[in-house]
Amino acid sequence: MQGPRLLLLGGRSWRVTYIDWKRHRCFVEPAEGGGKALWMTGGLPQGLSYQMVRAMREVLLGADPPVSLTQRAVARLAQLRDEATSWAHPGGTVIVRDREGEVRWWTWAGFRANATLVATLSELADPSQRYDDASIRLRPDLDREMWRIATADAAGRICLPDVTEKALAGLKFSAALPSRLATATLAARLADIDSATAVLQEPVRFAYL
Repeated sequence: MQGPRLLLLGGRSWRVTYIDWKRHRCFVEPAEGGGKALWMTGGLPQGLSYQMVRAMREVLLGADPPVSLTQRAVARLAQLRDEATSWAHPGGTVIVRDREGEVRWWTWAGFRANATLVATLSELADPSQRYDDASIRLRPDLDREMWRIATADAAGRICLPDVTEKALAGLKFSAALPSRLATATLAARLADIDSATAVLQEPVRFAYL
């Protein structure tokens, strides 16, 4: 780590002067400033849960939310439901190839599960690894056989998500942790192994726009 190691504890900034790894102790002294408080996300990107995104899919598939909707909301929901027929299916997930050749896997699994799926199926994910709460962009040359081979045993070899340097820098107490331990801690927090496994066990449909 370049520069001083700074922490923010009890509303004050502290400089790490020495770490006793054997006794698991961290020694600090008051500092003028620079420490950052990061309690909310722990350096992780925020995203929706598996349960939330699956509920969104259910609404797109016809479930009516238990709230009163304005006429504008009703019209917009009807439009979204009509558009979603290609990438939302009650019987499983959908891989869609559009007219430009982009391939996107609509998992409806939430951000953490999608991060886990990208790590597990890294050979199929787009090199830029663009994913969100509901979908993952896959390689443009993906075909059914490639998918079958790559996913045959995927549910039994789930991998933890990759962790970026930016995420590590945002982890509270990262300065007091060995790099490998900090990386493992963040990867475990970002993963949603149960949801990723459930998605891999669902049927997959291929669609073309």
